[in-house]
Amino acid sequence: MVITHLIGGLGNQMFQYAAGRAVSLERGVSLSLDISGFANYGLHQGFELQRIFNCTAEIANEADVRGILGWQSSPRIRQLLSRQNMAIFRREGFVVEPHFHYWQGIKSVPRDCYLTGYWQSEQYFLEAAAQIRADFTFKLPLDNQNIELAKQINAVNAVSLHVRRGDYANTPETTATHGLCSLDYYRVAIRHIAEQVQQPHFFVFSDDIAWVKNNLSIDFPCQYVDHNQGAESYNDMRLMSMCRHHIIANSSFSWWGAWLNPNVNKIVVAPSRWFAKQTDVRDLLPQGWIKQ
Repeated sequence: MVITHLIGGLGNQMFQYAAGRAVSLERGVSLSLDISGFANYGLHQGFELQRIFNCTAEIANEADVRGILGWQSSPRIRQLLSRQNMAIFRREGFVVEPHFHYWQGIKSVPRDCYLTGYWQSEQYFLEAAAQIRADFTFKLPLDNQNIELAKQINAVNAVSLHVRRGDYANTPETTATHGLCSLDYYRVAIRHIAEQVQQPHFFVFSDDIAWVKNNLSIDFPCQYVDHNQGAESYNDMRLMSMCRHHIIANSSFSWWGAWLNPNVNKIVVAPSRWFAKQTDVRDLLPQGWIKQ
């Protein structure tokens, strides 16, 4: 089997799942998810995939992991061995993402393997895109407020605009790693959309709507979405995916909101600088997405 290690917020989990699913399909074996990292995980909403999406993968147990990794089975040991300087101690089936950009070696991993990394490139699952889209259909019905908003989105030239702040703005360590998209980025992106889209109507999603209202002026019809919170925050991604075009943040959450939109003519504007620290992100954005 293929086992993929999940950690992080919803967008990260989706990348990790998609890479593992694509490998399992290519190898003709089952996919299981190692969610042991969420046992003491206090960030985001914890493990969310199976609550939200029609994913069918099993949850891996320690016996499954030992079947591939042998004695290297405890979550703590797996965490240590995932570091580059511990590579000499890894077994063949322990597959650690070597860098952020696309890694060709994924095509030659063993049939039975354990994947750990973030795998943030469409190239890891492009050949399985149809199946990934099916797996990432939303399971739960919309509530009345979101039904009404979905109707409004479908009635106009809807453009999702995502401003990620939260820990990006309030946690110094996270700010130093990820940084924040500038107001200039959003102004240029809005102008680009306005030049390409007739009568754009912006739907603004953020974990700090008050900040957006006070700092970003949008001279077009605009609606702020602030009611999906906590366990229901995934519905922002769902509503984003219903829009025709997208301005995303340096966030895997809005990356997926844009990717799940099946419209082949969609315009997606994304920040050219994804991290505050220099990182090779050449394969992060799908072909056709516009860097600003």
